[in-house]
Amino acid sequence: MGITPAVIQQKEFSTRFRGFDIREVDTFLEEVAQELTRLNDKIKIMDAERHRLDLENRGYRERENTMKHIMVKSQQVIDEMKKNASKSAESIIADAETQAEKILNRAHQRLAQLYSDITELKRQRMQIEVQIGAVIENHSKLLKMSIEENKAADEADPSLKFMKQG
Repeated sequence: MGITPAVIQQKEFSTRFRGFDIREVDTFLEEVAQELTRLNDKIKIMDAERHRLDLENRGYRERENTMKHIMVKSQQVIDEMKKNASKSAESIIADAETQAEKILNRAHQRLAQLYSDITELKRQRMQIEVQIGAVIENHSKLLKMSIEENKAADEADPSLKFMKQG
């Protein structure tokens, strides 16, 4: 049986000859009962505070676990983003290298075409020079023949002979 303030207050002692002073015992029991009541109230308040702190602590632990979980997930997302960014960068670089190779190939092809065109133009120039030289030579021959014919015709014409002498 636990001692409560009510037990203390209701406790009666048997009286004996030359026993304790009943008033003094009752006063003491009353003080003990009051102190026990005060201590019980304090224990109830402390129990309520402990219960509140336990709940608050549980809440903090749950938040801590949630934050840990969020941090782990965040790190996983960051790692995945880094991985995706790396893959994307590799893909972009590969595409750029492919494009650069295509551009370089087209430039080489264009350069080869330009060399071919230059060679063809030189060939055509030489052909035209030869043709122009042949035309000039033919015209020169025709001019010489025309001059000789005119000279022969002039020598054959008696009226022109007379003018030359005079």
